[in-house]
Amino acid sequence: MKKIELTNVSKSYGHVEAVKNVSLTFEQHKIYGLLGRNGAGKSTLLNMITSRVFPDSGEITVDGDHAIENDYAMGKIHLMSENNYYPESMRIRDALRLAGALYPDFCMKTANSLAESWGLDTKKKMKELSTGMNTMFKASVALASGAPYIFLDEPVLGLDAVHRDLFYKLVVAQFEKHPACYVLSTHLIEEAAGIIEDVIIINAGEILVNEPTEQLLSQGYTVTGPEAVVNTFIAGRSCIGHDQLGGMKSAYLLEPLDGSQVPDGLQTTKLNLQQLFVQLTKREGGNGHDLA
Repeated sequence: MKKIELTNVSKSYGHVEAVKNVSLTFEQHKIYGLLGRNGAGKSTLLNMITSRVFPDSGEITVDGDHAIENDYAMGKIHLMSENNYYPESMRIRDALRLAGALYPDFCMKTANSLAESWGLDTKKKMKELSTGMNTMFKASVALASGAPYIFLDEPVLGLDAVHRDLFYKLVVAQFEKHPACYVLSTHLIEEAAGIIEDVIIINAGEILVNEPTEQLLSQGYTVTGPEAVVNTFIAGRSCIGHDQLGGMKSAYLLEPLDGSQVPDGLQTTKLNLQQLFVQLTKREGGNGHDLA
């Protein structure tokens, strides 16, 4: 099977462990969400996959080939990141042509169509672009690249709400035309949740969650009621957090819910992906969650 595989990968910067013994697989024909708070290790992970930095330990393969210092393997990956490496004096239309020369399966027709969807003036020079327009350009290149693996690191930087909504629609449309492996690395969970098939949550360099979104959401729920009743109900259950206001308590659980088990006086509601993410990553010290 064609896939990118990480096995026991770690990376430290001085005394800071940015990524800790991570094992992951990214398969074709899926849209992944790589979710984490700022500084959680998302960008370090992507930079190792694309050989921008090398891991201290572990192994990374692309379709079975070792990724490190392997131009053939790297040619299968496109990383859209915050940095823009095109000359400032270059016009967008020329930068798109240059991208076409760099990626063998790049589709110029798609790139121009995407730029038009954004309302992006391709006669502008790179130095004239605002942060949002720069994002539009990079997204156009990424989605037109034709690469089997497309990594989008904080891909809506500088975009307003309308353009962010357009971005997600363009990703889905392009995925249907070119069903590659798409990985959205973002901390804007609520917006991206609708298109993510598999969710990976990283916190303090460690993987907390790695499973299909639908499966994860089927297990998360909130139970609310009088503190004593809630405490009795959650004893021995997988509680990932709680809030309290006066004598009322809300507890967040991550396990299948059997409605017949819920006593009178308690209310239950499903958790969405952002609520789950917040509860899993907000523990003191940022070290993940404790399952009771």
